[in-house]
Amino acid sequence: MKNIIAFGASNSKHSINKQFATYAANQLTGIDVEILDLNDFEMPIYSIDREKESGIPQLAHDFKAKIKDSDGILISFAEHNGAYSAAYKNIYDWVSRIEQNTWEDKPMLLLSTSPGGRGGKGVLEIAYNSYSFANKNIVGKLSLPGFSQNFDADQGIKDESLHKELTNLLSEFKDKL
Repeated sequence: MKNIIAFGASNSKHSINKQFATYAANQLTGIDVEILDLNDFEMPIYSIDREKESGIPQLAHDFKAKIKDSDGILISFAEHNGAYSAAYKNIYDWVSRIEQNTWEDKPMLLLSTSPGGRGGKGVLEIAYNSYSFANKNIVGKLSLPGFSQNFDADQGIKDESLHKELTNLLSEFKDKL
């Protein structure tokens, strides 16, 4: 059976991006899903000096192993001041030092959401543009604006066109696994 990792790129205990990633991943039938919590991979802030002194933390190797062991990756990005959250960026910085091919050319689906009307589009564009160079296996991207207006824990995505767009992306993602 195929397996994926999914996570919200935030360390908030109440992350709406983790909720969105979990919801989206669980729509994939016949796929084993492992939801990662970035709090389980908290490391010192990356610096080349720290890397030279102490090496790469074991938690970075553990996160990289999760990538390697998966057949695909689903991420929902939190937007902090127009970019990645510091918690996510730090993990990414450490993991990227292990191997140049950070994402192992695994199929990736990139999502974002926020309380506001842009739905994290700024960070989603940053991620998509950056990861498209590093991984030619990006399936697509979707921003969910107005999280509390457009999402319900029981119902899922309330907006029919956004629901259909996510369903189509998930189908493409599953086909690439």
